[in-house]
Amino acid sequence: MRKIIRASRRSMGMDYAIREVNVPAEEAEKAGKKLIGLNIGDPNKWDFQTPEYFKEKLRRAVDETDNGYGNSQGNLDFREAIVDREYEKHGVRITSEDVYVSAGVSEGINALMGTLLEPGDEVLIPGPGYPSYAQYIGFYEGRTVPYRQIEEEEWAPDVDMIRKRITNRTKALVMINPNNPTGAEYERKDIKEIGDLCAEYQIPLISDEIYDKLAFDGDFFSASRLKSDVPRIIMNGFSKVNLMPGWRVGYFYIMDDTGLMDEIREGVMKQFRARICSNVPCQEAAKASLQGPQDYIEDMNRKLKKRADFSYKRLNEIDGIETRRAHGALYMFPHVDLRGRWKSDKDFVLDLIKEEGVVLVHGSGFCKEFGNDHFRTILLPPLETLEEAYDKLEKFMARHQ
Repeated sequence: MRKIIRASRRSMGMDYAIREVNVPAEEAEKAGKKLIGLNIGDPNKWDFQTPEYFKEKLRRAVDETDNGYGNSQGNLDFREAIVDREYEKHGVRITSEDVYVSAGVSEGINALMGTLLEPGDEVLIPGPGYPSYAQYIGFYEGRTVPYRQIEEEEWAPDVDMIRKRITNRTKALVMINPNNPTGAEYERKDIKEIGDLCAEYQIPLISDEIYDKLAFDGDFFSASRLKSDVPRIIMNGFSKVNLMPGWRVGYFYIMDDTGLMDEIREGVMKQFRARICSNVPCQEAAKASLQGPQDYIEDMNRKLKKRADFSYKRLNEIDGIETRRAHGALYMFPHVDLRGRWKSDKDFVLDLIKEEGVVLVHGSGFCKEFGNDHFRTILLPPLETLEEAYDKLEKFMARHQ
């Protein structure tokens, strides 16, 4: 009898909802359905393009840089450019030794969870929240502990719940601001209260700020500005603001005056040495994106805000759909009244793909406790594409009255 080689529980337990819906979408497309993909936050798939001077730098970097291995932590001149940019953006004072360059934020999440967690350890994450955090926590046999974002309060984090859910197994607290998937931007007072909790319980705050320059109200408060007694890891990258998602360049920096994370730094570096280095020519191009003109970001925000305003108005006009306004990032997280027509929000999403070809992501894919009966959509397409998609959604909802 032929032996079947079994995949590990770790790998089979992963379920990244944002791309898992591509599987039924591709089946629908093969059956002749025209798709409108509103599931992936890729600006370059729409009318946002990587600035030409980034691309030109990458072309020249292949000829002008040493194409051998780079520094495992990230090339020094690139890390120094990140230090300068973080000071320019947030007034934060860090050094190049605090910065770790990764292949996108995802590799940083993987490395941090691989360093922080032993089986059974807990990480507090926002519910709903970007699913890569839960996936890698589970991969390393940790336990995901979601905390509620309060929909009625513009998706503000429930700080009281955070306190109640901290235990002696809590190893870190994740904050995503501006938020994926809700489009929320957290108030300064909430961020400070979360920081105070982390200082009190001596747990690191992992603040994912990849959308920091896509805050529509223009008054973003970075966790890097919290008091020095808060142990922090600030995540960022070049896929969204810098319009280079396929180049896979990200970074994080550690701020820890307490000394709590000295061993975490070394644990991360042991993993980074094993993976050798991040892409060297792309580091050169990413560095140029930090140092050159930034006016394209203003245009990007103008487009996104206009599309967010349209989506807010149009979605709230559809019977059975209700949404809060997006204040940043690339997303909106509407509530859908399933009314017994669908067993779950995933069934709703799958039927919408089959019948109308509109591809959304089911809210439970972002949190089974606090994401149910919702879906995530994106703000990236031009208005005419959004209008077509939401017209189809309205027909779909009416058909299932």
